[in-house]
Amino acid sequence: MSAGRRPVAGAGSARDWAQRSSNAVWHPCTQMKQHEAAPPVAIARAAGAWLHDFDGRRYLDAVGSWWVNLLGHANPRINAALIAQLAELDHVMLAGFTHRPVIELSERLSALAPPGLSHAFYASDGASATEIALKMSFHYWRQRGAAGKVHYARLAGGYHGETVGALAVTDVALFRDAYAPLLREHPVLPSPAARDLHGADSAVGDAIVALEAFLAAHHASTAALIVEPLVQGAAGMAMYAPRYLTRARELTAHYGVHLIADEIMTGFGRTGSFFACEQAAITPDFLCLSKGITGGYLPLSCVLATDDVYQAFYADEFAQGFLHSHSYTGNALACRAALAVLDIFRDDDVIAGNRDTALRWARIAQPIGAHPRVRNFRQCGMIIAFDVETTEAGFARWFAAEALARELVLRPIGNTVYFMPPYVVSDADFVLLVERTLEILDSR
Repeated sequence: MSAGRRPVAGAGSARDWAQRSSNAVWHPCTQMKQHEAAPPVAIARAAGAWLHDFDGRRYLDAVGSWWVNLLGHANPRINAALIAQLAELDHVMLAGFTHRPVIELSERLSALAPPGLSHAFYASDGASATEIALKMSFHYWRQRGAAGKVHYARLAGGYHGETVGALAVTDVALFRDAYAPLLREHPVLPSPAARDLHGADSAVGDAIVALEAFLAAHHASTAALIVEPLVQGAAGMAMYAPRYLTRARELTAHYGVHLIADEIMTGFGRTGSFFACEQAAITPDFLCLSKGITGGYLPLSCVLATDDVYQAFYADEFAQGFLHSHSYTGNALACRAALAVLDIFRDDDVIAGNRDTALRWARIAQPIGAHPRVRNFRQCGMIIAFDVETTEAGFARWFAAEALARELVLRPIGNTVYFMPPYVVSDADFVLLVERTLEILDSR
């Protein structure tokens, strides 16, 4: 355990807070009965890449608090921006009103995004961004006289959120099966991501062939193809080459089908470029953003759409508008946090710094790739993942518990372990992450 442990004075123990949480809070993506044996970790404070519980124990946030934290917890520049915004404007509805943070954020996101994505529509989470893009695409085609375009092509292993519409284009049985009667069926196409890295090139080629054949036959009934560019997160950080995206954009444009790029996880530098789409030099019709957009501070999501899409809704008739809303759409505080994140990316040249960091991480993590139990060690920018050879049904829970006992927050997906810490993690802390991961691999 960490030296110099500092309990939170007068705040109660971590065990007390965990019990109160189990009594009152329904935790996400959790079988609550499991908390009888493994209570939730009650976090009192956080700084940089470290979380601290009420008893003073620390934990390295090696998954960026579910992929959202980019620039460290309690980042002083984001804190200062939020404090300043609190003195000016907390929130105002975005229907009939506007404000400086949402205008500036929209302008800057459009400038950073692939060319042609001119308008931003806001919500509060990634699944809502997916819903918005799906609805916009369907409604666009209806208003353009192509009402038969009512299906979405999705990739095997794809994940796009857990609201009903987003779940309908997700291909992860664990999340879909219980709600199957509620979901519309949409065609599933082969993924370009190969679990066996030796077959990576052929997987991309086969997926392109399948996509072309599908669009040739079904473009008249297909509104959009939705993809996670370069990395399919919930599929176990399954990675693929940019050439699939390049060809997918060519084919969807040729056959009159929208391309929805779900960069909810991959955006804001995770894959090495600011947006993953940049590596394929493409502009999708819709770009979905969330998670890292506020640096992990506040819930916010955004869909960037082309001017062509925007113009399809620009009409005299009210009913021809995009009549979708959230009460907290474009919240001023969340937008100000996002602007602070963009300031840090610009002022610190984060993308260039990350290129060097990614190279150092690769060197430090080499012993994991060489471990006899590890298969398919892979990296895409600031994401490192590997598969562990195991037949243990409860591997993910066991590994996560062993990690917590060693001051690490790791949340395996099946037998896939991945590292996605905040970009500010020090080399010394990354060495600690690798060394203690190796301890876990050697312990059984």
